[in-house]
Amino acid sequence: MMISFRNLFKNSKSEKDFITLKDFLITMKEHGVKQGLNEKEIFYIMNSKIKESFAKKKPSVCSKVFMNFNFALFLLILVTISSVILNGKEFSLNRCIVENNYLVMEITRPITNCDICKNIDSFTVLEDVTKEEFSKYAYLGHPLLVRGGCSNWTALNVFDYDFFKQLYTSTEGAYRSVEEECQFFPFRTTFLSLQEVFNMSESRAKMLSKDEETWYIGWSNCNPDISSVLRQHYSKPYFLPDDSELSAIDWIFMGYKGPGASMHLDYVRRPSWQAQIRGRKTWYLLPPPECEDVCTSMNITVHRGDIILIDTNQWYHTTVIEGDEMSVTLGSEYD
Repeated sequence: MMISFRNLFKNSKSEKDFITLKDFLITMKEHGVKQGLNEKEIFYIMNSKIKESFAKKKPSVCSKVFMNFNFALFLLILVTISSVILNGKEFSLNRCIVENNYLVMEITRPITNCDICKNIDSFTVLEDVTKEEFSKYAYLGHPLLVRGGCSNWTALNVFDYDFFKQLYTSTEGAYRSVEEECQFFPFRTTFLSLQEVFNMSESRAKMLSKDEETWYIGWSNCNPDISSVLRQHYSKPYFLPDDSELSAIDWIFMGYKGPGASMHLDYVRRPSWQAQIRGRKTWYLLPPPECEDVCTSMNITVHRGDIILIDTNQWYHTTVIEGDEMSVTLGSEYD
C-alpha cells in the first residue's frame, strides 16, 4: 500500500520520491535511535516538521479538501501498522481499530492557542497564595509552582516504596485494576507491570548498592479501596477554588536519580497538579511546535512539599530526578 509524502517535504519532486508508509516509519525510527531519541521524541520532531511544511503552503480550497482526504487516509493506514513498525514486530491486525499511539494522538491534536506561553519565559512562583489570588492564574495555562503547597499533608511522611508495596499487595484486585482499568508507565525500565516493580529486590528497590540499575516508573490508580487510603493522607490543594473537584484517578510517580518521563504531551481531560512528596525533580517544558516563534522553553526544580501546576495537554514536558533520594510525586486533575 502506497501513500505520498511529496506534499510534506520540500525536495520531493517526482514519483520516485514516493515512499511507503512502512519505509517512512522505519527510516524515522532508525534515524531517531541513532541520535539517541526515544519513540515520543521522534514523534515530536516528526510532527514539528510536518506542521512546519504545511504552514509554509497556502493551498486553495480544492487543495485543502484533497489534503484533508489524504491526511485521513494516512491516519487510517497509520493506526494499523505504525505501532507494529515502531516496536519491531511483524505486521498483524489488532483487535482495536485505533491503538493508544503517540503518533496518532500527536498528529490529530488540536492546534494550541499560543496565549498559554506568549511573553512568558519562566514559571510563576506563588507562596502562601490565597484562593482569590490563585484564581487569576488557575485556567490560563501558564506554568505555576506553589511553594509549600502540600507541606501539611501526612503523605510527606508516609508515602514511600514500602507503603505502596504493602498497600497494593494487601488490597484485593489492586494490581488487576492498574492493568485493566488504569495505566502503568514503565518509562525507561524493563518492568512490565506494577507487580513486577514491587517484586524487585530490596537492594534495587532502595538503591542500596552503586551497582544497582536506577529506575523510575509511574501508574494511575482507579481502585476505590486504594483511593480511600491515599486520600487519608492528602486532600485537595488548599488554593484551588471551592467549586473545583479532583479527578477520581490518582497518579503516582516514583523512582531514583536520572531521566524520568521523556518529552511528551499528556492526553487527559483537564489541567493537572503534581505534588512533590519526596525528593526533588526538575521539569523541562517546551511549547507546542506551532508556538515556537512566540514562546520559549523553561525549567524549574520542584522540592519536597511543593506543588507544580501545568496544562500537560499543551506543554511538552520531561523530568529529571535530582540527588540520591527517592522521588515520589502524587498528582490529579482539577476543573
